[in-house]
Amino acid sequence: MISATHSSISARRLANLPTWRLYLRPHVGWLVIGCAWALAGIGVAAIGTTSPSAASGQVRWLIISMALLLGCLLPRPRLIGRLAVPILIVHVVVLLLMVTPLVPRWLVPSVNGAKSWIRFGSMGFQPSETAKIFFVLAMAWRLRHARGYRSLRGLLTQFGIMLVPVALIFKQPDLGTALVFVPTLFLMLVVAGARMRHLGLLVGVAVAVIAINLAAVFLLPENMQLLKPHQQTRIRAMFAQMQGDTKYINTAGFQQDKAITLIGSGGVAGYGKQRASDLIEMNALPEEHNDMIFVVVVNRWGLLGGLATLSLYALLIGSFLLLAMVNRNPFVRLSVVGFAGLIFSQVLINVGVAVGLMPVTGITLPFVSYGGSSLLAMFVMIGITVNFAARPSAVFSVANFEYDQSAITKRT
Repeated sequence: MISATHSSISARRLANLPTWRLYLRPHVGWLVIGCAWALAGIGVAAIGTTSPSAASGQVRWLIISMALLLGCLLPRPRLIGRLAVPILIVHVVVLLLMVTPLVPRWLVPSVNGAKSWIRFGSMGFQPSETAKIFFVLAMAWRLRHARGYRSLRGLLTQFGIMLVPVALIFKQPDLGTALVFVPTLFLMLVVAGARMRHLGLLVGVAVAVIAINLAAVFLLPENMQLLKPHQQTRIRAMFAQMQGDTKYINTAGFQQDKAITLIGSGGVAGYGKQRASDLIEMNALPEEHNDMIFVVVVNRWGLLGGLATLSLYALLIGSFLLLAMVNRNPFVRLSVVGFAGLIFSQVLINVGVAVGLMPVTGITLPFVSYGGSSLLAMFVMIGITVNFAARPSAVFSVANFEYDQSAITKRT
């Protein structure tokens, strides 16, 4: 009781501070933004290893991202929550239009066989990147006081909602981006209090589906496959690579083979900028600015550089989880846990592909890979997180997102 009363008084005192004073006081948001800036700096340097012009472009996107971050500090968390659902609906409509034949090619071009971009003159934007952020916010707003997910039927409803954007992104096709939605929602539901036996059942079904698809790739004829031909080939190439079979080394396994070679050759401290640039160019590594940027990091700075980058991600994810622990607003807690899930999933898939533990799937390394859409979306997420971290929050009266309404201030 004394602790709750003290927290209420502290929240009221914070509520009387000007908005700019809220951001200047010590809070975990400073750690979040520090990790993001450090990772973005590594990204610019890594991109500049093989293409100084691309690095200059990334700096321009970084400046725009900073402006968006500052804009995300202005609205109160409650307004962000209320806007999240309609903004997600707008994203779903856009994603739906992108995969229909009604949209002209000059507006939605096919890039590497995928219709993932909207073209505005010489610039392109990938709506699926920001869709991830607003999916997390919309689900957090929906789940903050709901209890329906405590039943299996209610739990399936949440995953059914998730399948709408996932199916549209998968249709583009963009398997990498579609994959990150599942573990993100799963983690949010764990924190929200879904029953573990229900979640365990869904995990079992997912594992069974993956196992069936893998078995089908190796055992069934083409007309009985669920995966697309290029996806099947990438899976076969990955397993062949693991077994030392060079059958796909010049076709579907080329990219992964070069990635593993360049990572291994980086050693402990790496080759430095010039020699790494020469080696990457000599090996003709595809997508070295985007999906394979981790290979560039390790080849230039070695094992130490790779571990430093992964440590920054661990610190960033830990900062999100720390904010979830200390903040007492259920919407905020679920949102930052979802953000942690997004970052973790993307890093796991991207690095897993680079080291040959997963089949090749196109997905960016957050903050590090070249690309305006990804960078903008990530810094929107950072801005919202700093917004949450700086403001006073409600005080829980009992566990599982039930809290004392009297402690909610006007600023939350």
